[in-house]
Amino acid sequence: MPKTQTRAEASYYTNYGGHPPQTDLLSDRAIVTEAYTVIPRGVLRDIVTSVFPEWTGTRAWVLNRPVAGGATTFAQSIVEVNPGGGSDNPEPQAEVQSFIFVVSGSLTVTIDGQVQTLEEGGFAFAPAGANWSAHNNGVEVATFHWIRKRYEVLAGVAAPGPVFGNERDIEPGAMPETDGKWRTTRMLDPEDVAFDFGVNIVTFEPGASIPFAETHVMEHGLYVLEGKAVYRLNADWVEVEAGDYMSLRAFCPQACYAGGPSNFRYLLYKDQNRQIAL
Repeated sequence: MPKTQTRAEASYYTNYGGHPPQTDLLSDRAIVTEAYTVIPRGVLRDIVTSVFPEWTGTRAWVLNRPVAGGATTFAQSIVEVNPGGGSDNPEPQAEVQSFIFVVSGSLTVTIDGQVQTLEEGGFAFAPAGANWSAHNNGVEVATFHWIRKRYEVLAGVAAPGPVFGNERDIEPGAMPETDGKWRTTRMLDPEDVAFDFGVNIVTFEPGASIPFAETHVMEHGLYVLEGKAVYRLNADWVEVEAGDYMSLRAFCPQACYAGGPSNFRYLLYKDQNRQIAL
């Protein structure tokens, strides 16, 4: 049986900002190719933040945006909201849906009149066209991942409604023939074709691996929440650790070995459940 990630076991990397000393070397692990991008945690500094005009008391690190030669289906950002900050109208495009995953502090989210205060591990899905807001009513900085995607309408299928939850309350599913050492926590129902993307948390125990080079149509955004691994991206082996981000275009070969000593866990975005438009 797969093991449940308890609240004591789960952790999420959130140490961003600041600047390195002038004595540091410039070399880092950042890399951009046509198949993939790696943004290591060491480059998420104060100087590369963005300000979203719809928000107050907020700064963000944009990790992915649609670009030629890269992943094109989604945008993903790390957002920090100071106490008292937030937004009454976060989404400027009515056709865009959002997924929020909180990694520190608490964030009060209202979607079409439903109100939830999300603690660490909490998530919310806001459908396209929803009337939603997000505010930090606490005393500590709230940090969350914000994934945005234009909704692809499916004829004859109603669009999904709001979703709230916490990943720590979901029983992860074990991948076949792995003795539960590779498991996936699915925060949106992958069998519900109303959803045109999925957001999962993938967990590998030390020494576990993806034992083949996955090569598939889905684009990916992977943020490492905990641990470290050696990740196969296209023809390269890349070391990644908690706080690093990877963006993968469609058909980029991918595999990994979890390095230990703790579990290797990452937040995973992928587009799914739609026919290829020609």
